[in-house]
Amino acid sequence: MAAGVVALEGSGSVAKSAAERAYDSARAAIASGRYPGGTALREEELAEAAGVSRTPVREALRRLAAEGLVELTSRRGARVAMWSADDVEEIFALRADLEGNAARLAAKRASEAECALLRRLCDDMETAIEARPGDWLNRVNQANTSFHRGVLEASANVRLASMVGSVTERSLVEMTFHLYDTAELYRSVRHHREITDSIAARDPDWAEAAMRVHIYAGRDAARKAVR
Repeated sequence: MAAGVVALEGSGSVAKSAAERAYDSARAAIASGRYPGGTALREEELAEAAGVSRTPVREALRRLAAEGLVELTSRRGARVAMWSADDVEEIFALRADLEGNAARLAAKRASEAECALLRRLCDDMETAIEARPGDWLNRVNQANTSFHRGVLEASANVRLASMVGSVTERSLVEMTFHLYDTAELYRSVRHHREITDSIAARDPDWAEAAMRVHIYAGRDAARKAVR
């Protein structure tokens, strides 16, 4: 790394930019499966991949550890977090119960504007799959995350939203998207549209059932991820 680059990384907003680059690079590599669960992460390798020095890499690793994507130990350094088959079953069973209830409540409480937002997010997800711009998978993931957050907000239950956040491993969810083939991605969009239709139809039973089916479909992909 050139001395001038290191000096720039140590100052103001550029330092933040270097840390963001290191974070984005490492996160993408882990989510894509390039670094499977349990893999030791070498700071030098991560720094070279991101085009930064080791200092912002350390900051990025601390951030990834806070998200549960990386494990930091004093003796072994940084490693990609691992999930067991039991972890997957537990996480998705809780999500099915909690988000199924959220969809049920949303069918009773969602406003027209909230239903319209859910439909736009379905469109955004489908457009990203069809057009496939350079960051298309990231756009799909963002639309998916926003959709699930939108259902929770439409449920108007703050405690429920907090509980979902505490059990959802965002990094595990993201890794499942990298294992989806095109048919599975479109299936996810269809699920989202059915959930939206059931909420707009004010049918709590349908909404809960549709959400549960969607969550359990994601569980199957997560099973592949831990393997």
